[in-house]
Parts: sequence; structure tokens; C-alpha cells
Amino acid sequence: ADIKVNNIDSPSEGKCELGKVDVIDLKNIDIDRLEFGKISAQCGRASFDYIKKAVELAKKGEAKAIATAPINKESLKAANIPFIGHTEMLGELTGVKDPLTMFQVKGMRIFFLTRHLSLKDAIAAITKERVYDYLIRCNEALQRLGVEKRKFAVAALNPHSGENGLFGREEIDEIEPGIHLARKKGVDVEGPVPADSVFFQALNGKYDAVLSLYHDQGHIAAKMTDFYGTVSITNGLPFLRTSVDHGTAFDIAGKNIAESISMEECIKV
Repeated sequence: ADIKVNNIDSPSEGKCELGKVDVIDLKNIDIDRLEFGKISAQCGRASFDYIKKAVELAKKGEAKAIATAPINKESLKAANIPFIGHTEMLGELTGVKDPLTMFQVKGMRIFFLTRHLSLKDAIAAITKERVYDYLIRCNEALQRLGVEKRKFAVAALNPHSGENGLFGREEIDEIEPGIHLARKKGVDVEGPVPADSVFFQALNGKYDAVLSLYHDQGHIAAKMTDFYGTVSITNGLPFLRTSVDHGTAFDIAGKNIAESISMEECIKV
């Protein structure tokens, strides 16, 4: 297809026509030094600049929502950007402490209690206070998204939900007490439900959302359900933010074979 780039200064100048890409060019890339699929400080810096610009536009009301493409964490680090990912940047740029991430795929919704932590640190972060706080916030987030009846499940951490302490005590000491506190505040929540079945049950309509305890637990469930159709939504910001759920795919950069479905889905959402 013959694609034309239309340089603009603000979203209101966008033509939004088929075959034209409206671009706000921040002129922060030296094209002569640009290499496909390589960690690059200038690209890490540019990705942050563009996110910052998008947030400014959304805060001023010039944009109603932001859809983000993937960014490379190593390139960010090379540019000395002090953030590990989008969510942390968006939280800092909007003054929102600890925004909520939610995945949506084929009607299944997944929230994350912890995200960019090592597995060891994630387990240490699973406290009854945190479980309670997240369930309250997840319930409010779904309410904002217009979900009237909200039934939650909390995924278990250990095999078979710990089998009454035989395989670990996290369910007994932290997860169940957090769930109990949330129930007392009116949240309709079950669990901890063994993680090998809870996502299947949610996909089949038993639950409106699952609280995943760590990054890969929920990511694997979503991506095995539909790798390209999973959309990430950040809740609690002053504007709606959706994102693709995949990385920068440096191995295929510049080859014109990238799959666009996830980007299309996050724009539609």
C-alpha cells in the first residue's frame, strides 16, 4: 500500500484518512544512527519522550485515550530513563500511585497483584493488606468500566492452593485473610482458587475477573488463550490507556512480518 506520512503539531490537525499516517514528530532520532533490532539509547530516550508527549496531550484533553506500542526496557536503561515500563512512567507522569493493569482477552479479565518483580520478590509482596487493597481497587475499576455484577476469583500461589499448608502457607497466612477482609467490604470474591483451573473457569464465565498474583501466572493464561488478541488496559489514570501485550520483537524488526492484530485490538478497545 502507498502510505503517506502527514506531519502535524496536535491531534486536531490529524486527517485520519486511509493511507495517511498522522505523526507528531518530536525530531528526537538521528536516522543515520538508527539500526533495526538493536538496543539503542537514542531510541530508549525517544520512546519516553513520545509517552510523555502523549500524556501531556491526554491531560490537556486534546486526546481522550492513549494506545501504546511496546518499548524496550534495555534501551530505556541505556538512556538512563529511571522506569522499568509504561505503567511506572504513566503513574509518575500523572501522579497516580500504583496504577492497575488489567488484561482482557475473549471476555476474560485478569488483574495483576505484582508485575515487574522477580518471582522471589513477588512472593514476598503477597500480603493480606495488598490482596485486600487490590481487590477493593479492582472492584472499583470494573465498576468504572461499566461491569455491573462483579464476581472475582483470586488465583492461588501454590499447587492445589497449598493443600492446607502441605505445599506452603501463603494461602492460609496471607491470601485467605486478604480475601476475607475484601468480602467484609462487599466485594464478591472467591478463592484462592488453584491457578491451574481458575483461568479456564473465568474464560467460561464463572468469574468476571481473576486476580493473578504474579506476572507470568496471568500472562501465560492470557497469551495461551489468544496471543494476538490480548489487550492490556491501565485503570485508575485520568484517561483510558490500552496497550499491546507483547514486546518489541527485535528479532523480526524491519522485516515487514510483524503481526498487527494486538495493536488493532488495543486501539478498538
